[in-house]
Amino acid sequence: MFDLKFIRENPEAFDAALARRGEEARSAEILKLDSDHRSLATEAQTAQARRNEASKLIGKAKGQGNEEEAQALMAEVAELKTKLADLEEKERTLGAELNNLLMSLPNMVYDDVPDGDDEEDNEEVRAWGKPAAFDFDAKEHFDIGEALGMMDFERAAKLSGSRFVVLKGGLARLERAIGQFMIDLHVNEHGYEEMVTPVMVRDSALYGTGQLPKFGEDAFKTTTDHWLIPTSEVTLTNLHSGEILDEATLPLRFTALSQCFRAEAGSAGRDTRGMIRQHQFAKVEMVSVTTPEQSDEELERMTGCAEEVLKRLHLPYRVVKLCTGDIGFGARRTYDLEVYLPGQGRYREISSCSVMGDFQARRMKMRCRPKGEKKTTFVHTLNGSGLAVGRTLIAVIENYQQADGTIRVPEALRSYMGGVDVIGA
Repeated sequence: MFDLKFIRENPEAFDAALARRGEEARSAEILKLDSDHRSLATEAQTAQARRNEASKLIGKAKGQGNEEEAQALMAEVAELKTKLADLEEKERTLGAELNNLLMSLPNMVYDDVPDGDDEEDNEEVRAWGKPAAFDFDAKEHFDIGEALGMMDFERAAKLSGSRFVVLKGGLARLERAIGQFMIDLHVNEHGYEEMVTPVMVRDSALYGTGQLPKFGEDAFKTTTDHWLIPTSEVTLTNLHSGEILDEATLPLRFTALSQCFRAEAGSAGRDTRGMIRQHQFAKVEMVSVTTPEQSDEELERMTGCAEEVLKRLHLPYRVVKLCTGDIGFGARRTYDLEVYLPGQGRYREISSCSVMGDFQARRMKMRCRPKGEKKTTFVHTLNGSGLAVGRTLIAVIENYQQADGTIRVPEALRSYMGGVDVIGA
């Protein structure tokens, strides 16, 4: 959502920001709707004021025995009542049209976001670690998992269809260990508060974080009109929707390990084998709510927290700044962490950390009040994967594979695995 005052004062800058996103100019349409909506509101207020005045004059006219004037005033009040109802309906309709238009437009990116069409135009910021050199042909995670008898796509398809997996034994335990390790790190060392939130939400929660109205096809909806969350960003960010927070309590930092559900509507034919792109997966999410002044620094901090997970697991990765053609709908700046997968011989996304500015806060009406001030301001929100658990499992399997088909367990995870250091058949 956008600040209408900014659009009124900077229509050309707003259109230029949309153009960087590949969107057509919309300021003229927005300003026309805004002007008409405000005119209707003014007209309705004027009509209401006259109705109130005429209502008072009726009693006065009757008290003075002026029945003719009283009847004329009563007729005017009745006419104004009808007019008000019509004006209010038009105002609601126009307001909804304006709101829907604003809701459908992506956030304005920061000036330092590189221009580009897709992931090929993303800008590498830094890299850490060297890809492992094997003295055998590296395999992909699904070949390793299936050979161990611990990764079963066939039986998962029997239960649920494509893009699901059944993990067994050592790999099931390893995935659980990865999630617990991440949560412990973020809570004990990075200062996030652990939360357990619902995985089913109402429409308003998805509107608040920007998945609706534009991306409904990417989410699963239940017969009770709930939505399954695509990420716990939805629940964690909406925790304080509609509230005015004390600025002294900021930043708020939350983390959660949850199941996530995505329809993957636009990914037909992509990553059809293995666990890269699933309809259901576990993810550790990080969310921050902070002041506008702190949000850029908070993004760097959050990205560092996600990187620390990969460092502790000794997984080579790189950080890229997303270009205008690849950045998410609500983000102003995004860093992707891409982990190296030896089986594929390339880097793949394992985390996205984004600053949203006040884009989500405006949608969910979340503000803060600076100390000693009456005026409130919209907070800034941030979110990041810390990390995607399934993709981290893939990275561990491929980076720690051995020639005999077994998998070494990273040292950081061994205590979570009861001391097990190798997963074998």
